[in-house]
Amino acid sequence: MSDNPLLGIFQTVEKISQCVQTHLSHFIGRSDHPSPTNENPVFSISSSSRANISIRDSTLIQPKETLNKGKPAGPVTKEELGRATWTFLHTLGAQFPDNPTRQQKKDVKELMAILSRMYPCKECADHFKEVLRANPVQAGSQAEFSQWLCHVHNVVNRSLGKLEFPCERVDARWGKLDCEQRACDLQGTTKFW
Repeated sequence: MSDNPLLGIFQTVEKISQCVQTHLSHFIGRSDHPSPTNENPVFSISSSSRANISIRDSTLIQPKETLNKGKPAGPVTKEELGRATWTFLHTLGAQFPDNPTRQQKKDVKELMAILSRMYPCKECADHFKEVLRANPVQAGSQAEFSQWLCHVHNVVNRSLGKLEFPCERVDARWGKLDCEQRACDLQGTTKFW
C-alpha cells in the first residue's frame, strides 16, 4: 500500500486534467496545442524532500517522458494546484447527474467540506471555508451544481483580482467529457473498496 492515502485521487485528477486539456484544445481549434504526453502536466506528484512518490518496488508514478524533459521535477505551485483543482471541480460539475441521488448530493457537499479542511494551501482552504459559509453548495441537478461552481469560482477570482467568467457559458467551457458508452458518467456508490 502507498505511503500517501491521497495518491489515487492525485492520479485521477491528473488524468482528468490532461483529458480536459486535450478536449478543450480540440474544442477551441488550437492546432499548436501539444499532445498531453509531450507536455508538462498541470498536476505533478512530487515534493521537495522526495523527487517522486513511489509505490511498492520503487515504481515511479510520474511518466518517464515527464522525467526526461530536462526540467527537474519539483513541487507544484499554488497557482498550478488551483488550476488543477478547478479543472477537476468543473469537470465533476459537467458530469454530475441531472437527477442526482440523495447520496450523490451528500457526497458532493462533503467533498466541498473536505476540500475546505484538507486543501494543501491553508490560506486557500480558509478562504474556501468562508466562501462555502456564504454560498452553501447547490447540487439539486447538474445545471444547478455547475452554476454554483461557476459562481464560487468567480467569488475566488474576484478575491484574487482576476476576471470573472460568464456563467451562462459554463456548459460551452466545461461540457461533459466525450466518453464512449457513457464511461464517464458518475458511478457513485455507498460502498467503500
